[in-house]
Amino acid sequence: MSQNSDRRFLTSPVVRPSEDVSVVTLLQALIALCHAISVYQSAVFGANRRIARETVREIGILLVFFEEIRDRRPALPGSVTLCFLELYVILQKVRCLLEDCARDGARLWILMNSDRVVSEFRVLIRSVATALDVLPLASIDVTTEVRELVELLRAQTRKVRIEIDPLDESVRKDCLQILGRFEDRVVPHSGVVKRVLDHLGIRSWSECNKEIRFLEEEIELENSKGGKREIGFLGSLLGFVNYCRSVIFDAVDGRISERLDGKCQGEVINYLNPEDFRCPISLELMNDPVTVATGQTYDRVSIEKWLRAGNLICPKTGKKLMDTGLVPNSALHKLIHQFCYEHGISVAGGNRSREIAKTLSISISPATVGATRMLAVFLVEKLSTGTEQEKNKAAYEVRLLTKFSVFNRACLVEAGSILWLLVLLSSTNPSAQEDSIAGLLNLSKHPKGKTVIVETGGLGPTVDVLRNGLRMEARQHAAAVLFYISSIDEYREMIGEVPEAIPSLVALLKQGSTRGKKNAIVALFGLLLFPGNHPRVLAAEAVPALMNLLTSDRSDLVDDGLAVLAALAEKPEGTAEILKASAIPLLLGTMHSSSSRTGKEHCVSILLSLCINGGSEVISILRKTPSLMVSLYSSLTDGTHRGGKKASSLLSILHEWPSARSMLAPTVPQDRAVHVQ
Repeated sequence: MSQNSDRRFLTSPVVRPSEDVSVVTLLQALIALCHAISVYQSAVFGANRRIARETVREIGILLVFFEEIRDRRPALPGSVTLCFLELYVILQKVRCLLEDCARDGARLWILMNSDRVVSEFRVLIRSVATALDVLPLASIDVTTEVRELVELLRAQTRKVRIEIDPLDESVRKDCLQILGRFEDRVVPHSGVVKRVLDHLGIRSWSECNKEIRFLEEEIELENSKGGKREIGFLGSLLGFVNYCRSVIFDAVDGRISERLDGKCQGEVINYLNPEDFRCPISLELMNDPVTVATGQTYDRVSIEKWLRAGNLICPKTGKKLMDTGLVPNSALHKLIHQFCYEHGISVAGGNRSREIAKTLSISISPATVGATRMLAVFLVEKLSTGTEQEKNKAAYEVRLLTKFSVFNRACLVEAGSILWLLVLLSSTNPSAQEDSIAGLLNLSKHPKGKTVIVETGGLGPTVDVLRNGLRMEARQHAAAVLFYISSIDEYREMIGEVPEAIPSLVALLKQGSTRGKKNAIVALFGLLLFPGNHPRVLAAEAVPALMNLLTSDRSDLVDDGLAVLAALAEKPEGTAEILKASAIPLLLGTMHSSSSRTGKEHCVSILLSLCINGGSEVISILRKTPSLMVSLYSSLTDGTHRGGKKASSLLSILHEWPSARSMLAPTVPQDRAVHVQ
């Protein structure tokens, strides 16, 4: 019962064989299709069980028929082959329909679309009847028993009544009633909700969560395909199952691993370097990221154009593509679009941030609003007065609900969840602490969420988790919280004044996981936007830690580390610390070896600041490095406008020294002067 992820839900793409295909090959294909259909059992269907079961039974008769022909190997007239070709097309559609009806997570959606599903079953069963009507059964050498079975099947497919099951229709009305109560801001009767879930076979938290994931994917796909009409109803159903997951199911029977490209990622901030979101081919922000066989990700339009041109190698790695299939990178797609929405950035092909905002508003139906607000109140009640287990589960639900949804964040901020999440940060349960800080991280992306965290006294508890979090994931989430809060000017100063904030970020930079280091870097970068934090970052010995990153094999860490060094180098005190670390050889080596345009431009910026603030000793060393000139001229032609201006300024200083002395600020103060090696 494999699912074809490239096929749109409730569609039936088919392959029509050539009419000159051999009978043996065609029979083998028909038998394989019938076997694939026959494995479906009624228990796997959440709705339309009777018609699905009847369809599987009918295809089972065809399987017996085809196997009999294969075993007896009779001579078949051409008219039989043509009929079999038609049955092959019909059976492909039957398999697709049954696959969708049995799909994990799609039970509610199938129930609510029973009219369409039953109509498709009706068309396919009538098509089988038509194909069997023209089949010259008398000319085929099979046993009497098998012939009678096929004749009976032919009669049944013509006469069978194909209608929505009355129980399905009753449960569907229950669901519509629940959505109506949500619209009226009335809590639905738990017995009615449980009846819907029981009928669909959704009996656990994890099964309910599968429904949520499916609906989220459908909303995203409808948006990408321009199907705006369905998005509102999908959003209503999503609000319903979100409510069910949190309210109806007391226990979490399977935690979700947050994954990106197959690796557990937690929360990673890519905002310091939007190059992470750019297609390596077009250099534009990716609108539809897809991953090729080598694991590299490109925008679909760009890589498809590359492949159509006959290129069968990976553009980035140069490795041969053994498989040219493209796998949608939905996690990265969500990150890019969320980033664009929150930062007002346009993606190639139009103003995607505006489109995302429109999609969000369409998917937030009155039922969604009512369900989410009631759910927010319920979760805050559990966080504030529930048992330890209820508090822990509520924190996890907040974390999941707020990961991508701007509206969910707004509802939970307004309901007062932040205060109780902050209280839960002191929990001795590692999962509870991690879920609470991750929930706060998601809420800190909301404009009002930042303010509430700070005004509720959340900076201290957040820094405590940053210093002493029970898990590394909790520490890196705490760093990310500080990054988002630091987007507000006055809060940068307040964070810097918390004695352990910046030293703890530097400690994470030294000892953390790769993702912890990345979050620490961007948090430091945000704090450096307040000039008063520069001496604090230097006093915490951030420069040696940042220099160590330049030897990392992670280009994103190197680029982000260089960005922070560039910010520090702009002041004489920062230049002094960078020179004390004997940084020039490492910076030159990084500049020559890096394949990142962003990294090269940061190196140019740092070297320019070192010349301006460091004086003649720095300039004399750089003038003795001929390869530097080549790199600088390359930046003039291949870099950004800003990078080109810095490269031009540095070239002027190096070429015109000592006549360029007037361009420079006074050298590093004598008490901070450093011998340059």
